[in-house]
Amino acid sequence: MAPGILAPGPLNAITDVPGVLVGQVTVIEADSVRTGITAILPHAGNLFLQRVPAAIVVGNGFGKLLGSTQVNELGELETPILLTCTLCVWKAADAMVEWMLGQPGMEKVRSINPVVGETNDGYELNIAIRSRPITAAQVRQALTSAHSGPVEEGSVGAGTGTRAFEWKGGIGTSSRKVSAAVGGYTVGVLVQSNFGGVLQVMGAPVGRELGHKFSSANSRGNADGSIMMVVATDAPLSDRNLKRLASRALMGLARTGSVESNGSGDYVIAFSTAPEVRRARDAVRLTTTEMGNTEQLSALYEAVIESTEEAIYNSLFKATTMGSKGGTVEAIPIDKVREILSRYGIGGK
Repeated sequence: MAPGILAPGPLNAITDVPGVLVGQVTVIEADSVRTGITAILPHAGNLFLQRVPAAIVVGNGFGKLLGSTQVNELGELETPILLTCTLCVWKAADAMVEWMLGQPGMEKVRSINPVVGETNDGYELNIAIRSRPITAAQVRQALTSAHSGPVEEGSVGAGTGTRAFEWKGGIGTSSRKVSAAVGGYTVGVLVQSNFGGVLQVMGAPVGRELGHKFSSANSRGNADGSIMMVVATDAPLSDRNLKRLASRALMGLARTGSVESNGSGDYVIAFSTAPEVRRARDAVRLTTTEMGNTEQLSALYEAVIESTEEAIYNSLFKATTMGSKGGTVEAIPIDKVREILSRYGIGGK
């Protein structure tokens, strides 16, 4: 049973949005490296030459989202989006810039705005985070292996070493399709979850029932951490309306029990894959056909809230228990979650 009232897409993934590709590399080394890279590409072409409208919204800004100021200033994305660990951001950016400079048509390029987000997995699992344990080859692998179709979730890619709500977190994704009467568009969300709070699942107090009672009002546990939320849609939205769409993802985050704590980095990156709003590099004028400020936007808002909520659940429910020299982070007990949901009259997942 999926949360909300809208139907998921065929894959229930961000790749239900036409054109979107996802590539992931999981990095597990010895007993102290548990991290990775997740790459999201809005289309298969050269993003620097054929840019997409985009916007970034900050819930709580305790994080390192490289490239955000230019995205919001110009309203466009000119690189893929990379997600990784906190101290790997700059290595990932450097590797992606090198990869892009080597593409055909880039011979005279002297400025690139790489967009790289992160969460901090450097506690129990990725305890060798100070070594910044990713390589340029691994970044290229994530970029060149990006594909459409199913997206692996849980303890993979940039979610390899993360935790959420005191359990193992990771990569999660989901999608929703609005009815033909309001455009028939698709919204997809991918998250890298690594944050805290008291988990709620479709309104049921799962975290409280499982004995996790931390909140910002007491000192038990820790609600700090971060979450990266990437929103894609095929609706022909301007960067202004993408910012409005992105802000609603934070409502989906709140439904799961997050309070966007003081020490959390909560970011949303939204973009449109619609060909009619794509932007050629150095275009003197943009001639686009954008969706107006109509009630179709409200349907997309509902879609992004539901997709974000379910993507976060999926990041937990698909994650597996993982250990390292620094300790073990347990997967959430799915059978107990089903029992709790049933007790509260909610169909289990």
